[in-house]
Amino acid sequence: MVRVPLFLALPILGAALLSACGRPDRPTQQASRPEPYRPPIRETAQCEADLRREGVDYRRLPDKELGPGCGLYGTVQLTDIGVPVTGVTAMRCGNARAFAGWVRNAVAPAAWQILGSQLVKVEGMGTYACRNIVGTKRIGDRRSGHALANAVDVGGFVLKDGRRITLLNDWYSTDPQVRQFWSTIRASACKRFGTVLTPDYNAAHRNHLHLEDDNARFCR
Repeated sequence: MVRVPLFLALPILGAALLSACGRPDRPTQQASRPEPYRPPIRETAQCEADLRREGVDYRRLPDKELGPGCGLYGTVQLTDIGVPVTGVTAMRCGNARAFAGWVRNAVAPAAWQILGSQLVKVEGMGTYACRNIVGTKRIGDRRSGHALANAVDVGGFVLKDGRRITLLNDWYSTDPQVRQFWSTIRASACKRFGTVLTPDYNAAHRNHLHLEDDNARFCR
């Protein structure tokens, strides 16, 4: 039996341990984000048919991967829903369909019937943005619906009589008609969208409504 001197055996043993366990100074590879949901072609085609049937003008956008967990899949650009809308770009078709229906069949009638003036503009605050959810720490590192253009933020409305009704200044209005207006369009949004977030939810939404087509049934 051949005996290996101790001063030679220690380096050999150390090398074997490193080989078995991996180098301790090697950085651990982070898990990649899950593949984003891509709506089936048939689903998007049906959605576009619904928009055409409702007389909503739109432009189809090409699918694009735009970063980890971010991209445009089954999206459209609304060009005419009957009321001018600013600050709105690419939107997943299902969300665009819900948004157009909400503005035309809930917001516009509520403005006329409750506030006594015609709706002349919707002030959007963005649709697509490659980012995580903000304002809620317990959510963790999760992509926002905006990362897939599946959410739209609305900051306010302009009426024909010159009034501008905004979330930031008027959500907690002392005017009973304005409060009724918000209550009415919020209730309609909660029926049309999966997630509806208002200034009542958290400070991050103090100046806008977040409307998302995700089947979550979460309305705050």
